[in-house]
Amino acid sequence: MIEDGEISVRSATNADCEKVKTLVFGVLREYNLESDPDKTDADLNDIEAGYINAGGLFEILEDARGNLLGTVGLFPIDAETVELRKMYFDKSLRGRGFGKKTLERMIEQARELKFKRIYLETASVLREAIGLYEKYGFKPTLEGIHSRRCDAAYFLDL
Repeated sequence: MIEDGEISVRSATNADCEKVKTLVFGVLREYNLESDPDKTDADLNDIEAGYINAGGLFEILEDARGNLLGTVGLFPIDAETVELRKMYFDKSLRGRGFGKKTLERMIEQARELKFKRIYLETASVLREAIGLYEKYGFKPTLEGIHSRRCDAAYFLDL
């Protein structure tokens, strides 16, 4: 079992793209959700351009051996809105508070980056994630959903 102290968080680079895709697509398969490498998940082909250089961020969580165990990104939509994307965790991290810590860090980072709203799309099968978002004040929205695998959208005004 991995102890919290053995997990590090760092900014992703394009050198991480393949490992990120492996983790994200693997978690999607666990929940019978389809990956979409040409559209919804095309942002994972160039993390630096899509997230970091665009004014957002993309972080990975890894153990002391460098094994990728979690991902999360803030993808700028416009000057005021950022989309929370790709918050996925390996089974070994789930249910241990990493989702809570990561979401808290992303909310704080969005504020520091001067965004006024966080938007996200999710699938109703991800019940644990939806419960977490609602606990932190995210509200359902009828805004358009862009991903085929998603059937719900939420926002949080900062």
